[in-house]
Amino acid sequence: MGSTGVRIAIDAMGGDHAPGEIVAGALRAREELGVEVLLVGDPQKIQCQLPPNTDLGLLEILPAEEAIAMDEEPLTAIRRKPKASINVAMDLVKQGQAEAVVSAGHSGAAMAAALFRLGRLPGIDRPAIGAVFPTIVASKPVLILDVGANVDCRPKFLEQFAVMGSVYSQYVLGIPEPKVGLLNIGEEDTKGNDAAVRTHQMLRENSQISFVGNAEGRDVLSGSFDVIVCDGFVGNVLLKFAEAVGEVLLQMIREELPQGLRGQLGTAILKPNLKRLKQRVDHAEHGGGLLLGVAGICIISHGSSQAPSIFNAIRMAKEAVDNQVLQRIQCQYQSLQGESS
Repeated sequence: MGSTGVRIAIDAMGGDHAPGEIVAGALRAREELGVEVLLVGDPQKIQCQLPPNTDLGLLEILPAEEAIAMDEEPLTAIRRKPKASINVAMDLVKQGQAEAVVSAGHSGAAMAAALFRLGRLPGIDRPAIGAVFPTIVASKPVLILDVGANVDCRPKFLEQFAVMGSVYSQYVLGIPEPKVGLLNIGEEDTKGNDAAVRTHQMLRENSQISFVGNAEGRDVLSGSFDVIVCDGFVGNVLLKFAEAVGEVLLQMIREELPQGLRGQLGTAILKPNLKRLKQRVDHAEHGGGLLLGVAGICIISHGSSQAPSIFNAIRMAKEAVDNQVLQRIQCQYQSLQGESS
């Protein structure tokens, strides 16, 4: 197994199933993706999760004295616990010892640690969490941002989200000219509140994105848009609702399959199709959200993440590093500032 040179710092103590599921996902990523994993946390607890005779190649355990609990106030916690696992992981990126951070711990603490430890990219006012959603068009995802970092957003912030999302969509998701939409209550230019109308005008005048207009709720999963921007309050509600819909859909399919021998035969025939469907709608397949706008690659996973989700989060981090997302966003935004000056 050859190393790609990508080193990922993983908050091994963050999440409902830490450290067991975190370690399992990291080991799988090491084997299948060839990344070097830096497991940050309580060394004894981490080592207890390693299978006997684990090859320590491309694996390092780095001690952290504390962890931040889900019920702690994020800003207070990261200041009061400078040696918490999420802080230590962020410092590894800041010091150049890792290229990215993955955490399934307290999302607010991860965002705060990223801002305080890594800082924002030059010219970016607010970072945004981008989440990839499936659409009804096979192999054509849509990137939604922000899904939780900023409850209130000015038009300028949303414009920055659109630029960052376009870069990610183009270079990581492989969409040559991403179509950008603004989440709104109607298609018309004048729909929505004052902030929505002003944002619409700014996006329409921005030459660095392909803005195609407002996206209503029914358009989100239609495949008509590649990037949709919104504030973090609406985006987070949308994210949680979409996750629930996926779970309900899978459960309904299970319940509708015939019972007994007929059901077993039908399930066997449909198994490849059901597997592909699960991959499209299961949030665990997407790993988490990328915190765009900070000076480092940071993937924030669900608190309930298990090994498959952690593996996919590490894959997302590697793709962002390999495709130089940070450098491309910075270059694009500097160009945008040059046009406006």
